[in-house]
Amino acid sequence: MEDIFCKIVKREIPAKIRYEDEEFISFDDINPKAKIHILLIPKKHIPSVAALEDDDAPLIAKMIILAKKIATEAGMESYRLVFNSGKDSGQEVDHIHLHILGGNRLGNMA
Repeated sequence: MEDIFCKIVKREIPAKIRYEDEEFISFDDINPKAKIHILLIPKKHIPSVAALEDDDAPLIAKMIILAKKIATEAGMESYRLVFNSGKDSGQEVDHIHLHILGGNRLGNMA
């Protein structure tokens, strides 16, 4: 199923791209929840964390390490990484994505 993130990957929808390689693309969130709010997605369509398979483990590990690099390049000394999984958690797009938030002091999550 094609979603808005798949369309960004295909360049059918514009986005402020922060990083791109063969497996991933990152871009600014259009509805930021922090001073800096970047999304990182795999180009491979995976609907959510709940849809991950065991063989996706290397992809997700690489995604987290890449998020560190993207946060550093964006000037964040500290940052928050968030995966939402499913509608009740706040996931709005059915394509796994990692939120990279920072640039200002973030409140407690719990």
